[in-house]
Amino acid sequence: MNYPKMNYSIYPSSFSHWFFIFITLFIVNINGAKIMKTSIHSYKGFNAKFDRPDTSEDAGDESFNPDVELMTPEMIRRAGYPAEAHTVVTEDGYFLKIHRIPNKTGYPIFLQHGLLSSSADWVILGRGRALPYLLADLGYDVWLGNYRGNTYSLGHTTLSINSQEYWNFSWHELGIHDLPAMLNYVVNYKNQQVIYIGHSMGTTGSFVMAAERLDMHEKIRLLISFAPVAYMTHIKSPIRIFAPYIREIQRIEQYFGLDKFLPRNWIIHLLSKYGCNLTTKEEKVCENIIFTIGGFDAAQFNLSFLPVITNHDPAGASTKCVVHYLQEVNSGKFRQYDFGEVKNMEKYNAISPPDYNISRMSIPVAFFYGINDWLAAVQDVKRFYKQLPNTVEIVQVNHTMFNHLDFLWAREAPELLYYQVLDLIHDQIQGGNH
Repeated sequence: MNYPKMNYSIYPSSFSHWFFIFITLFIVNINGAKIMKTSIHSYKGFNAKFDRPDTSEDAGDESFNPDVELMTPEMIRRAGYPAEAHTVVTEDGYFLKIHRIPNKTGYPIFLQHGLLSSSADWVILGRGRALPYLLADLGYDVWLGNYRGNTYSLGHTTLSINSQEYWNFSWHELGIHDLPAMLNYVVNYKNQQVIYIGHSMGTTGSFVMAAERLDMHEKIRLLISFAPVAYMTHIKSPIRIFAPYIREIQRIEQYFGLDKFLPRNWIIHLLSKYGCNLTTKEEKVCENIIFTIGGFDAAQFNLSFLPVITNHDPAGASTKCVVHYLQEVNSGKFRQYDFGEVKNMEKYNAISPPDYNISRMSIPVAFFYGINDWLAAVQDVKRFYKQLPNTVEIVQVNHTMFNHLDFLWAREAPELLYYQVLDLIHDQIQGGNH
């Protein structure tokens, strides 16, 4: 095959940079799941982070959790709730799946997952602990969205999911197309406003929507943001080391077709199921990216859920979504995708992409953040919150080690976070009828 000739003189020592980035992306896309799902210097019955035997309730628990093999609706039904699946089509032709715990008379609450996640992540904690079940127990009508390209939202009216065109989207498109399509469906179905809860990229997409889709403002009563991600100047996560090589990554993505990032295919599934078995004892195991990316909090992470997590995640995304985040690290801004000066002139009529207009984000917003979150740094969260025109409250979770994924899977998530959120939702709904 004749590939386009690449100019290796663009950057100093750029050939070595190209080689490094290509090998890294190749390894991540083929073997990344294995790294993601093995525990940091630990195995079943041993916790090397504290260099002592694990005496927690997880140690020695060999019971099998059927949620390992179940899809989101099946997980919901197994927990004792009714479940539905609804399909919507975006303006640009993508098929999206929404899962629902129905209550015909309940107020609609819409939850949106983050990067490489799916609706399943919201319910992994189980009955009496997971936020969707707590909401359902209180009589709310619960809807769980799925972004394009993940396990549940694969398909297009004209494009093949194996084409580069299909995966040519960042979280900008999720905000201007996916969220409006799903939320409009729920609003029309229920004939009332919704309360939106987003985590990580679920917050980023909602901020884009709030800035770019002013027609959605009247349809959302409140945006609740877990681990809000907009500015990324102060992130501690090691992913920031890739930011200086963003141009090389973009070109490699283009030339070698690495447009899918950790898709949920048979290779990933096998690595998840057999490469990350909790009963496997090794002298030394690779770092756990669950902690390495989002922050360490061993006390709140229940190892017994790891088989379920690794059989549902990573759920897939576009490489362009990751690249867009790396651009935010470099720029220090919350702005649209940077295509490079030439394409930027064609698309934006400027050599740099435009900033999102924060002053137009008039939907009421509440923030919840953790001080040990390596992806949503406290300084960045507070900086963005102060610029928003219609804020409700900003809350620091009262646990010093609370990290990026504790919002979903912390042992004490209800006590530390969810009960406060339930009170906030109740107060908002009681505050007036819309």
